[in-house]
Amino acid sequence: MTAVQVRPVQAVQSAPVTDRPIVEVSDLIKVYRHGRTETIALRGVDLSIAPGEFVAIQGRSGSGKSTLLNLLSGSDRPTAGRVTIDGIALEQADETQRAQLRGRVVGIVFQSQNLADLLSLEENVALSARLAGRDSGHAAVRARLAEVGLEERATHHPSHLSGGEQQRGGVACVLAALPKLLLGDEITGELDTATAVRLLDLVREVHAKTALTVVLVTHDPLVAERADRVIELRDGRVVSDRRTSWTPS
Repeated sequence: MTAVQVRPVQAVQSAPVTDRPIVEVSDLIKVYRHGRTETIALRGVDLSIAPGEFVAIQGRSGSGKSTLLNLLSGSDRPTAGRVTIDGIALEQADETQRAQLRGRVVGIVFQSQNLADLLSLEENVALSARLAGRDSGHAAVRARLAEVGLEERATHHPSHLSGGEQQRGGVACVLAALPKLLLGDEITGELDTATAVRLLDLVREVHAKTALTVVLVTHDPLVAERADRVIELRDGRVVSDRRTSWTPS
């Protein structure tokens, strides 16, 4: 794949930084039941993430990373424990409240593409902005696509984009919604190294210019290298939580 060229990110409106953590997880347990079989995905996870942190969550397959991400996004409910996002206790929230949270507070980029197939790329970005009450005009949408190197692909539908382009399109949708919290599941998984570095640098640039909190689930060492904090999961438990010394080159 040809490495993508990205443009400098325009400053966006920052959310106010407070002393209250944007993510609070307490004694989180998730058990999946299939007939008589139980699989314990999370075993009493505790963590707190402050506004503006850039966090990578690492671990082997089956460690509970994706389960934790689903619980943080409100797309799944815990078996026990508490998940609080921006002051909202998700285990007590109804589906409408959870949808509102995902629309205005949380932006999600999944490992598989999450674009609407029937819409062009620019229509996907505009829809994401509109649902979040943000600027969905032509200029704003094209600016977001330019930031991830996809301005020339604006009129293409997801089926005509590569896997890497679809992932970058998902990032553009999140940026258009201007959330407080960006959750990512293997966002560099379909990208060559040069393109992955540029995408991560873009996310870091947005992070640096705003109060955006970034939490990325990943196997990619490039992500962990650029995070301010790395949390490692193993067998559903947090086994390591460390600060890094990463600085931009």
